[in-house]
Amino acid sequence: MSSTTCTLLINIIIIFIFSTAATAVDFSYPAVFNFGDSNSDTGNLVAGLALNLEPPYGQTYFHKPSGRSCDGRLIIDFLMDAMDLPFLNPYLDSIAAPIFKRGCNFAAAGATTFPPPTSGCPFSFDIQVAQFLRFKAKAVDILTKSRKYDKYLPAQDYFAKALYTFDIGQNDLTGAFYSYETLDQVLAYIPIILSAFQDGIQKLYDQGARNLWIHNTGPLGCLPQNIATYGGDDELGCVTSQNQASKHFNLQLHALCKKLQGQYQDVNVTYVDIYSIKSNLIANYSRYGFEQALMACCGYGGPPLNYDARISCGETKVLNGSSVRAKGCNDSTKYISWDGTHYTDAANQYVASQILTGKYSDPPLPDKMPFLLNLK
Repeated sequence: MSSTTCTLLINIIIIFIFSTAATAVDFSYPAVFNFGDSNSDTGNLVAGLALNLEPPYGQTYFHKPSGRSCDGRLIIDFLMDAMDLPFLNPYLDSIAAPIFKRGCNFAAAGATTFPPPTSGCPFSFDIQVAQFLRFKAKAVDILTKSRKYDKYLPAQDYFAKALYTFDIGQNDLTGAFYSYETLDQVLAYIPIILSAFQDGIQKLYDQGARNLWIHNTGPLGCLPQNIATYGGDDELGCVTSQNQASKHFNLQLHALCKKLQGQYQDVNVTYVDIYSIKSNLIANYSRYGFEQALMACCGYGGPPLNYDARISCGETKVLNGSSVRAKGCNDSTKYISWDGTHYTDAANQYVASQILTGKYSDPPLPDKMPFLLNLK
């Protein structure tokens, strides 16, 4: 796909997006079912592969590793809190009889939308959807036979009334940049990613999903990991080509959301512009109380990025003949990036607060939304 063709495609998509009618969002849901990657994984990958996240993960809020790729809470945690719903338990965590009455989390760190051909996270979007189908079938079967587990599992009508949230695609784009030589090749891969996403949405719709909440992807080129790998080249120090790919992905995802809304008249589809929120935060970080826009809180190497691909946050390794540790910073509230790939608890809280204003949603959230939600 040439750059000229891509520009023409963007113009067509913009016209399509703004010519489609919007519907209102209710936001009173008995349960939430979440799908995605590490941006919203509350412990699936750790439980599914028997992995361990070491301190300082979790240091800010949970005060111990919680299965989240963060020092504390994720955006999904803040959204659940705002709706007065409990944090979502990961589907794969069977320890301590987790309660799924108000929903379940299927997101897994490293997950892609389109199943990777080789190694990678085994819990891609199609697998997450399959896990949901099994979860629903088992829950309905159990509750049909006995009411003993009512307080642990969602009632059958919850599945139609629930909110289905999605935050996935970042790893697909990251993998594409590692696999392909040119930006045009990466852009040509985007329709394949979104076709797999649409297939999963269709399966969920067939199972009664009617309220879809879809996050676009953030500025990929502003992650310290990618800046360290490719070199920042824009005015903020981010990677231009990767942010261009994120924008193309988001435009096509937005168009898909409009298509789904038009195709299924009984569905409420909300598209949330995470990219704009995160870009604004990075560009104006000091205005929002942050001191570091692109340097990781937990990492190794010091300024300007404090990121070294050879050693992950919390690890101790021998590098260049010396034993070193990727430590956490003293005050993560001053940092946007936690470990070079994920955001801090403080940054996630800011992003969630902006989501809940409704200004970044299509359709926009009702004016009464901030008064219905418990904004933190």
